[in-house]
Amino acid sequence: MRADPSHPDHPAFVGTVGIARADITPPPGIYCRNWGAAAHDTARGVHRPLSLTAVALDDRSGGRPLVLVDADLGWWSGPAYERAFRERLRTALDLPPERLLFALTHTHAAPPLTRPEPHWPGGDLLVRYHEAVWQAACDASRRAIAAAEPARVEWELGSCRLAANRDLPEPAAAGSGTVPGRVVCGYHPRGEADDTLLVGRITTTAGRPLATIVNYACHPTTLAWDNTLVSPDYVGALRETIESATNGAPAVFLQGASGDLAPRHQYVGDPAVADAHGRQLAHAALATREAMAPPGTRLVFDRVVESGAPLAVWRHERREPTGTMTTIAARRTTVDLPLKDWPTAAAISAEIAACSDRTLGERLRRRLRIRESIGDGTTFPLELWGWRVGEALVLGSMAEAYSRLQRRLRAEFPDRAVAWLNLVNGSIGYLPPAERYDVDVYPVWQTPFDRGSLERVEEAAVTLGHDLLASG
Repeated sequence: MRADPSHPDHPAFVGTVGIARADITPPPGIYCRNWGAAAHDTARGVHRPLSLTAVALDDRSGGRPLVLVDADLGWWSGPAYERAFRERLRTALDLPPERLLFALTHTHAAPPLTRPEPHWPGGDLLVRYHEAVWQAACDASRRAIAAAEPARVEWELGSCRLAANRDLPEPAAAGSGTVPGRVVCGYHPRGEADDTLLVGRITTTAGRPLATIVNYACHPTTLAWDNTLVSPDYVGALRETIESATNGAPAVFLQGASGDLAPRHQYVGDPAVADAHGRQLAHAALATREAMAPPGTRLVFDRVVESGAPLAVWRHERREPTGTMTTIAARRTTVDLPLKDWPTAAAISAEIAACSDRTLGERLRRRLRIRESIGDGTTFPLELWGWRVGEALVLGSMAEAYSRLQRRLRAEFPDRAVAWLNLVNGSIGYLPPAERYDVDVYPVWQTPFDRGSLERVEEAAVTLGHDLLASG
């Protein structure tokens, strides 16, 4: 008997897995302004709860587990603020740095992860909220570690058309404010979009669903400046839909390389649009999950039955765990990225003080936080994080990479499941391809990183992946 050559075995991990969830919904009235065009500063209600899910993975060797935290949050104001949060969490969990990944779904309708400024309405609630998020992460991680049981993680690729290219050359009919040669953030009908979806199915050894992992690249920017509600954006309905179909097993969302990807219909104030997007992605993930072989099995050729035609009969057989399926490893590395010649923090602060435009002021404040984060050097040591989980790779960084990075990684490791995570263990700026630096586009002028940075990260990520696969 031989395995189906056109449908290879699902990349798998066999070990122990624990899952735990916590509610991190903030109170109404908290400062929640994330859009320069927004007229409001505080959240006036809740569309859907924000949640935090912890996943603990272990190979039963007696070492420390891998802990992944998936949180319905947007982005950190700078590496230092995030690092203090994560270091405190890592110490409480007694984990080496490389064994903790704190991933953000990147919703744009959650309170900002920054120290409040004195004049912010509802800013006094932010400090208490961040402490509550830390406590929830600590508690959920401990519960996930304690709940770990023998389990299997299996992966399958699918697709979903929710994500579209968002680098649109500004249409001439945009009005009197049209800027020749500018590229704006919005649906580009002729732009290339990576629609690949990676689904991880976690089950007990008896086949009971434990969780579903969805790794997909698409900015959660459905809800924008007119929205006044706290919301996980499309991720909320995604979770609800998947969990209702899997006996309540938690759905974990991991944001992919979405620097150039977002929904076609976005920037609205209607939560129903976000819910529709979430259901679209959920149904695609469930279809991918349903197409998988039963847990712990593979499809093998059995025999030919002579009938009106000679019929090839295939059947599922048990797939026994191998050494490649039971190995875990965790590593981090850094890659030095060239920085642009930006104004100093003092110069940007002076611009802010002289600025009376609300939208421009928001842009300047974001630039100041980044400038303060990167320092005054000519390069920045960007951390890359990598896990090997059996026959799968989980790689990521704090930057917002364009989708070509995840396509390169899938091509480099065709026999593995490869999940790329944007906005993991921090937030800092975009990683556009070198050719994007020739046009006037937001991710290029927002990022502190100069031309060629994405390409350097690609090479470093490929090397990290090969190093992880060589371990064990």
